[in-house]
Amino acid sequence: MIPLVFHPIYSQLDLPVRHRFPIEKYQGIKNALLEKGVPEQQFSRPNPLDTKALSSVYDPNYVRDLCAGSLDPKAMRRIGFPWSEQLIQRTLTAAGGTVLTAELALNSGKALNLTGGYHHAFANFGSGFCMINDLYLAALHMLQSPNIDKVLIFDCDVHQGDGTAKLAENNPSVYTVSIHGEKNFPYRKQRSNLDFGLSKGTEDDEFLTTVEQAWHMAIAYFQPDAVIYDAGVDVHIDDDLGHLNITTEGVYARDAFIFQQCKNLGLPVAAVIGGGYQRNIDALVDVHLQLFKAAGVFS
Repeated sequence: MIPLVFHPIYSQLDLPVRHRFPIEKYQGIKNALLEKGVPEQQFSRPNPLDTKALSSVYDPNYVRDLCAGSLDPKAMRRIGFPWSEQLIQRTLTAAGGTVLTAELALNSGKALNLTGGYHHAFANFGSGFCMINDLYLAALHMLQSPNIDKVLIFDCDVHQGDGTAKLAENNPSVYTVSIHGEKNFPYRKQRSNLDFGLSKGTEDDEFLTTVEQAWHMAIAYFQPDAVIYDAGVDVHIDDDLGHLNITTEGVYARDAFIFQQCKNLGLPVAAVIGGGYQRNIDALVDVHLQLFKAAGVFS
């Protein structure tokens, strides 16, 4: 069985009415997978990360103030969530889920987290609904394995993985690729190892060609030992924040390509679902399910 990682806290966060973040989608994905016959025992439940360990990677003052609720109000507005103890527990658990997914991928060849992709978090501040950068933490965790010397973070979310790029900029063992909307958030881009900015209205053919080119360039240049894949679906034509015209079939083709390439090359891959902001949760869940279908979790 392909390992899946989920915790109910992923969807347990009280947010203001009409808040932009679709917190319900994580439980919706879990429920949909169960309805498709995926057994409960296929899901592993993560533990929250230890804040002391976080301080070895992130600014200790930021970690302390974030967890204590003493960040400057402007810093919390940049994150986009009202502070609560539940927010912190959810954040630490979601990031712990991606680290666990990375571990399971090394053991099984492939694993998927039902959240993840908090790529706008930097070492000393959060942004865009992201407080702790789970992708970079997972890469560092993979690098602790004796057989893993280089990790590729392949980010297909519509928003550039700016925090990931900055965190990894001086780490030659982590290679960052971002395929994103050029005119979308964040407005100030960081420099990934490879960046591909797409114009508004980009459709399936150009998108999939770009994904394939980016993948082959990254493999040729970096020759990774493992992959972390951010499968954001905010590229979808119906997404409220994406501005691209990628169909559900295009999302599936993208995800199937990545999994097939990893299989062909014998690369363990840890996948996270990334962003997706349709207000219609059922429709949003359906687009996210393409990742699990492409991985072979269900047919």
